[in-house]
Amino acid sequence: MSLSFRNPFGIRFKLVFLSSFLLVIPWLGYQYILEMEQVLRRGQEQTVLGTAQALATALNERPELFNEGSYTPARRSEDLYVYPIFSALSLDDDSLIDWGEYQQYEVMFGEKNQTRTELNPSRYYGADETLSFRNMVGEHNGSLYAYFKVIDDKIVYRSRDALSVHRSDFLEITMLSKEGNAINRYVVAPHEPEYLYPFQVQDGYSNPIHEDRISGQWYESNEGYEIELQIPMDMLGDRLGFAIFDVDDAQKRYVNTVVSTYRVADAERLGSLRLPTPEIDRIVAGMGHNNSRIQVVDRSGRVLLSVGDIQSATGVLLTADPDETPTNKYWLYVQNKILNPLYYQFLTKPSNDFIDDLYSDVSREGAHINSALEGEAATQFRTLADSETRLLEAAHPILANGDIMGAVVVDQNMNGLRTFRNQAMEALFNTMLGVMLIVTLGLFFSASRISSRIRGLRNQAEDIIDDTGRIRNTIVASRNSDEIGDLSRSFSNIVERLTQYTNYLENMSSRLSHELRTPVTVVRSSLENLGLTASNHESAVYIERAEEGIKRLNLILTNMSEATRLEQMLQTSEKEKIDLNKVLPGCVEGYKLAYPESKFELDISEQPIYINGVPEYIAQLLDKLIANAVEFSYPEQPVTVFCRSLRDHAIIKVSNAGPYLPEEMKDRLFESMISVRPQVKQDQPHLGMGLHIARLITEFHGGKIGAENRQDREGVVITAVVPLFYR
Repeated sequence: MSLSFRNPFGIRFKLVFLSSFLLVIPWLGYQYILEMEQVLRRGQEQTVLGTAQALATALNERPELFNEGSYTPARRSEDLYVYPIFSALSLDDDSLIDWGEYQQYEVMFGEKNQTRTELNPSRYYGADETLSFRNMVGEHNGSLYAYFKVIDDKIVYRSRDALSVHRSDFLEITMLSKEGNAINRYVVAPHEPEYLYPFQVQDGYSNPIHEDRISGQWYESNEGYEIELQIPMDMLGDRLGFAIFDVDDAQKRYVNTVVSTYRVADAERLGSLRLPTPEIDRIVAGMGHNNSRIQVVDRSGRVLLSVGDIQSATGVLLTADPDETPTNKYWLYVQNKILNPLYYQFLTKPSNDFIDDLYSDVSREGAHINSALEGEAATQFRTLADSETRLLEAAHPILANGDIMGAVVVDQNMNGLRTFRNQAMEALFNTMLGVMLIVTLGLFFSASRISSRIRGLRNQAEDIIDDTGRIRNTIVASRNSDEIGDLSRSFSNIVERLTQYTNYLENMSSRLSHELRTPVTVVRSSLENLGLTASNHESAVYIERAEEGIKRLNLILTNMSEATRLEQMLQTSEKEKIDLNKVLPGCVEGYKLAYPESKFELDISEQPIYINGVPEYIAQLLDKLIANAVEFSYPEQPVTVFCRSLRDHAIIKVSNAGPYLPEEMKDRLFESMISVRPQVKQDQPHLGMGLHIARLITEFHGGKIGAENRQDREGVVITAVVPLFYR
């Protein structure tokens, strides 16, 4: 009986485990890309600082660009100062909250606490000195924005039945055309607080035509009303003026007061649009598109110019959008649904949906700006609040005559570099996973092939010897030229030689008994003749001893050939239906006569127990078991014969009270030529064939036999299990 130890860590597991060390390759690639990211980050930092230095160099020694007087809001002239606005304004709210800090630069027109001499008569006439307004003009993304906070003690809206647009409170917009050859007038006169519906008018406010390019909102306030405007820059020339017309009598609807930014009587004296940094704008525009956000600040940190959008200022030219690249839909599904969620457990995916609060302010501050305004160029990284977005900021001082006039601030977000890193990571991981999958599968199938061949060789080796210990099969030699094939051929050669030797040993007893019977017969006849002629007592003693030896030798030869003859008989015997309850009692009665010094007990069921077999062989089986039990029983202790049916088998047990079986002999007791008798009991020749014959008979009847130590007392019980007969 072979012992099989299941090793959970087989060849396949070991090869797959060893292949897991391939994971170190993606880890090394990951570390390499992180180092490359650091190098690229330092390179981007130097690039941004170089851009700031180049712009600062272009602005150096240009003190006129930073003349403080140029940026003082013009309160006593027709010119309109246009401030840069850094984000789009919402015109559909009910307040001016979007204007935020820009309102600190608003200009007052027609303030009532001014004296008539302080007021510019070209911008004010009428009887109502309470009328005034505050105005702020800004520019963002190709549009001119403006708001008006009008103080008016009585608001008169345009009648819905009126065809004219100048018989109510209204705003007049006067501008020089883009071509510079005409003066265009537009009137905003709503029926109520509502979305603006402007009209272009001719002289005398005649022939009003709707102008949909101008948009905005009119709403009431505690002191009067407020107006927000948006005018496309491509409508404007270089001159612009606003005028508020006030009507207090809702019946007569005459205009009694006008407050304007220019002399109403002379449209030719429209105010100029004073952009704060036209020269700086041209210099910055000459730098071209460098994928950065550029701002110029003065010594107080006020932003004079802002170019570029921080959301798109990545500084890195990325590859094409994956959505625009043809991709297999199945691979795209695996990438988006399986791989990317796995990768982005430790990768951060950048988003351009963020807002830089500092960018929307009219002034900038920061350690890098402070350092630049002190004369030292600096860079810094800044992480936006409530976001994983990091910004790279560089500032370089602008010098004129040895004085610091301001600074150039160049900003870029790190999303482009992070996206570039993520793309490299994804490509690396995809390649590594593909290579690892192929290598792992290759190793797995290779290990499976090797282990299957080894298991096949093991199975053949286990099937060579049956439960009786005899060689029944052989090993088929493999034709493969590798080590396993060589091992298979070696085993096949060994088994073939072992089979030949085993057959020789198995047949040796029959050949030996056959060869020895003739000389034994000759010796016996000679002793008999010698006994007849012996004349003295001493010779008779020797002759008697010789005859006893001949008897023992003859018994040995009989036992040696008994198993062989039985196997041959079993092959030709026919089975029949027999009742064990009729066979066993007769056998036990015979044992009482054969072994008068021993006691026997019979325990069988009252119901018939039918099996398919040969009665003589069942009796011979019981003879061998009883002989073994009697020989090993203690004196005055009974030998018990037990027989019952259990499920679909008949159980025959022969138990005795005697010494225990050695543990190492339980499985070998029924093999041929095996005996556990002590030397003191070797008065009769025993070759260990009795229980071997019992096993042959049991297996002939389709059953199994086994021996074990008794649990209730010292002794041994031998159990034979035979299938029942159901026909």
